[in-house]
Amino acid sequence: MCVAATAARALKSVLQGILLSSEGEKLNSMNLLLYMAPIAVVFLLSATLIMEKNVVGITITKHTSALTLQLLGNAKGAVAVVVSILIFKNPVSVTGMLGYSLTVCGVILYSEAKKRSK
Repeated sequence: MCVAATAARALKSVLQGILLSSEGEKLNSMNLLLYMAPIAVVFLLSATLIMEKNVVGITITKHTSALTLQLLGNAKGAVAVVVSILIFKNPVSVTGMLGYSLTVCGVILYSEAKKRSK
């Protein structure tokens, strides 16, 4: 599923590049988002309802907080960048590295503060 999702994401990026730079098509990024977002919602919602039967009854935010979920999403992005650097040798600017380091430090500090408050 991960490989299929990565391939689909790459295909989407290529199609976006073609549609945004094509002389025949007069799409800007906001119009493209306007057309692609509803289609993505339909695909993702239907896939979620099919693959995860009781997803409507499960609420993760009830057991944690919206802030924790947001921080985990940011940490996941930083980990993905580190993995891409280690595996694919992707270049990252100094500013990018500072930003990812700050993200990881923020997640660690939040985690420690949450442990101490319990």
